[in-house]
Amino acid sequence: MTVDARVRDVGAIKTAHLFDIVVDLQPRLDIGQGPYGRRVLFGAAGGSFQGPKLRGEVLPGGGDWALFRPDGTMTLDVRLTLRTHDEALVRMTYSGRWTVPTSLRADMADPVGRYQIDPSEYYFRTNPLFETGANEYAWLNDIVSVGSGYLVDGGVAYHVTEIL
Repeated sequence: MTVDARVRDVGAIKTAHLFDIVVDLQPRLDIGQGPYGRRVLFGAAGGSFQGPKLRGEVLPGGGDWALFRPDGTMTLDVRLTLRTHDEALVRMTYSGRWTVPTSLRADMADPVGRYQIDPSEYYFRTNPLFETGANEYAWLNDIVSVGSGYLVDGGVAYHVTEIL
């Protein structure tokens, strides 16, 4: 197969740590089985985030309108509001996928054991985007990031990396 002559080397993708975030969740609301799978709302109850260029809190009121597909993968549809330490508001949205191997699903259903599972054993990735009117954080409006997620007691956490 011949490579298209228009294809160029653009170099390796570089990244930088943006922040770590913990989102505390309210008890889930099971919306039920629909045409695409089972829809569940995991409402955000609060949380915090901390990184080299910004830090603050997750405000209550957002959430994840998750869809559990018939194959067991959860698709995420998340909207959160962040408030920085200096009172700027930032809208954070992301989709993503959480795929747990069949062999771990029983352990994941265990309310205690689920936190003992090494996050490297499952695939939990997101693609956060941001929107703000705060001048000091306007740079967030123009970046793309990725997150690696894992369960924590009372919620979820992500290590979020900016794509440079």
